[in-house]
This record gives sequence, structure tokens and C-alpha cells, in this order.
Amino acid sequence: MAIKDQFISFIHGLQNDICAALEQIDGKAKFREDKWVREEGGGGITRVISGGNVFEKGGVNTSVVHGRLAPAMIKHFGVQEDCNFLAAGISLVIHPLNPFVPTVHANWRYFELYDQNGTFIDSWFGGGADLTPYYLFKEDGKHFHTTFKNACDQFDTALYPKYKKVCDEYFINKHRGDEARGIGGIFYDYLRPNADQKAEDVLAFSMANGNAFIQSYLPIVEKRKDLPYGQQHIDWQEYRRGRYVEFNLIHDRGTLFGLKTNGRIESILMSLPPRARWEYDYHPAAGSAEAELIEHLKPQDWINIK
Repeated sequence: MAIKDQFISFIHGLQNDICAALEQIDGKAKFREDKWVREEGGGGITRVISGGNVFEKGGVNTSVVHGRLAPAMIKHFGVQEDCNFLAAGISLVIHPLNPFVPTVHANWRYFELYDQNGTFIDSWFGGGADLTPYYLFKEDGKHFHTTFKNACDQFDTALYPKYKKVCDEYFINKHRGDEARGIGGIFYDYLRPNADQKAEDVLAFSMANGNAFIQSYLPIVEKRKDLPYGQQHIDWQEYRRGRYVEFNLIHDRGTLFGLKTNGRIESILMSLPPRARWEYDYHPAAGSAEAELIEHLKPQDWINIK
């Protein structure tokens, strides 16, 4: 089976597994499924959950799209005009109700590029997962990072620190003075087959990380979902969600790619939270739990954090 077909089968199976696991822990809400078709070629399956016992809003989406590469992307990739592409991926964002449960984002994707005659030119994988807590529990950060380190270590122990660093450098609101969106995870892009690793090896790496997601996140949700909270905690959650919105609309490559390739707007903006707030020049009180989070929004050794 071709690499693209293996990857497409994988993301659809992973979408089913993640949705089932999230529905089970929520105990109330079910995913609404919306299948869509892209005029230029391909389509996708959007699944959205909302109003649950645990999850206020979330989405787990898959898409397989193909066609002529848009002019903006031709320039971005530095290729000839009239190139064609195939892009397949799974992308998820989960916004929990309880402020003590972190928001999570993950995606895994595969891209193929062809010339105007349909001849294969290039291919690459990308993906990763990152955690955005509103209140800091160091053991949660350690668990999340350790799970993905273990997935990476199966292939090469140098991969986790390498891709953690990429993640730390990517999920930054640079317009906010290098303020991190959350506590990171791993992130990689343009991961190509080469003399040292076949396409099958890169596929296996992406699949291992995708399959690690449920174990990385659900134990954290289970531990925090029933903690009591009040309006102060909700206000802070909404304030930090505002930063999440800023990153997704200004810096996120996936969002920008979708907009530039005439992607489905409802699916692209699924990542945004249902509620967010912005307050002028707000700073949390010194010594507060909110201030402690801000202090940790920079690269940390989460595996060995005390």
C-alpha cells in the first residue's frame, strides 16, 4: 500500500479512537459529524463536541485534499507554477470546561507534491502535540512530555529534545514579547525520507506519536476534571484563551495554510475557544497561582521538573 494510503487509513482510525475516548470520559456530550467536500478536490470529516460535562468545546478533524497548488503556496515552497499537491492530516483542539484541565492541541499530517504532469516531486511529514494549562500542575507537564518522549525514544533518543526545542520555539506569541502559548510538547515539520530513513520509517514515527495522544492527555483530564472552581478561575481561563486565539489567528501555520488554500472556514476556525476575554494591561497578583503559570511559560525541563 502506498505511503499516502497508509497514512490516510491511520488518521481515520485515530480520529475514531480519540473521539470514542473523549466521549467516554465526558459521559454526556457526543461528537457531531460533518462530512464536507472541497470544490477543488478532496474533503474531510469534521467532528465537534460541545456542552459536555467535561469538554466545553472541541474538534477532531481529518481532511484529505488535493488539486492545484495556490499561488501563495507556490511562492512559499519555491516550486514551479502549475504544481499539484495532496495533503492529508488529522487536527484536534480540546477546550475543557474546568479551568484546572488544560487545553490540548495536536496534529499529524502528510504532504505530497507533483509537477503539472503528475510526476512525484517531493513529500514530507509534520505534526506534534502541545499542552496549554491555565493552572500549573508540574506532574501534568511531566506526564505529557514523558509520554511523547517515550514515543520518540523508540526511534532515536535524540528526537524528543530536538522536537521539544522546535515546539518551544514555535508556539510563541512573538507580538507579546516571546510569551509562550502553553508548556509545549513536541513539534516537527518537513520531515522527509532520506538516505538514513525510508518513508516507511517516518510514517511509523508519525503513527507512534499519534497513537501516544490518548495516553498523554486523558489521565490528566481524569485527575483534574472534578476539582472545584469559581468565577476567578473562569475569568483567568478566558483571559489565557485570548492568548490562544491570538496565536492561532496570527502565527499558526495550519490556520494560514487552510486560509490560503481555500480550506473550509468552519473547520479551520474550530480551534478557537467558545469564550475568551481581553483586559487592558492585566497582570496577575504576585505570588498567585496565576502568576506561577506565567513564570513557567518558557522552556522547561519537564521530564525532570521538581
